[in-house]
Amino acid sequence: MSGRKAAPRRRDLVVVEGGARSSLAPGKVWLTGAGPGDPDLMTVRAVRVLGEADVVVHDGLVPAAILDMAPAAARRISVAKRKSRHTYAQDEINRLLVGLAREGLIVVRLKGGDPFIFGRGGEELEACRAAGIDCEVVPGVTAALAASASAGAPLTHRESAQAVTFVTGHAAGEAEPDLDWPALARANHTVVIYMGVSTAGRIAARLIAAGRSPSTPALVVFRASRPDERRIPTCLGDLAEAAASDSGPALLVVGEAMSAALASPAPSTQLREERA
Repeated sequence: MSGRKAAPRRRDLVVVEGGARSSLAPGKVWLTGAGPGDPDLMTVRAVRVLGEADVVVHDGLVPAAILDMAPAAARRISVAKRKSRHTYAQDEINRLLVGLAREGLIVVRLKGGDPFIFGRGGEELEACRAAGIDCEVVPGVTAALAASASAGAPLTHRESAQAVTFVTGHAAGEAEPDLDWPALARANHTVVIYMGVSTAGRIAARLIAAGRSPSTPALVVFRASRPDERRIPTCLGDLAEAAASDSGPALLVVGEAMSAALASPAPSTQLREERA
């Protein structure tokens, strides 16, 4: 047997700095994508890794049904981030991951969606590498893919969407994101905006000013893939109004291919109800 778990360990302790190295073998960090929220959309590898965790450091948007896939004895640490309200700063999360791994633990950093799509997984990977901590990435289904699939509106289409770009609608200090607006305003180009609810009006105005028609089809998806998912087909000119019509996490999608978007309940919701 490995010596990593030979000694009992206090599960109620959180190590941030890691301190001096013990005689235990070094642990490992798994940067793991939990997907958009529906447990059925997790990858097989993500489920396996989560089942082997000693500690789960998770985002606030990861639902309980996914967290419960971890061993009952695994420590759960929420590092939830909300607008203007962070439990941990990013550098603190980085130190936390390194410190826990130095204690010989298998650490699953569980992120909504995919770790490398606006998940700051790159920063956490760099921190682990700099500290000499073994770190692997498990990709996940990002919200844009789930929203597109449930709405029946493809992100790319041979006739109406020859390109797709993921952008963030949120910039540090609440400033307007520094984006290439003329490039994003080109026709037959799908633009997916993460974290853009509060800036939807400004984003729409900049796209229109750069040449995109106000009548360009658009879609707002709240809580993609979850039982309470809500989809609002709209147009670029009305994007801000649609984004303000609900609360909770949302994805904004602009592009000609969104003309196919459906406003009916997500098919996955009905499937989960039938299984229950």
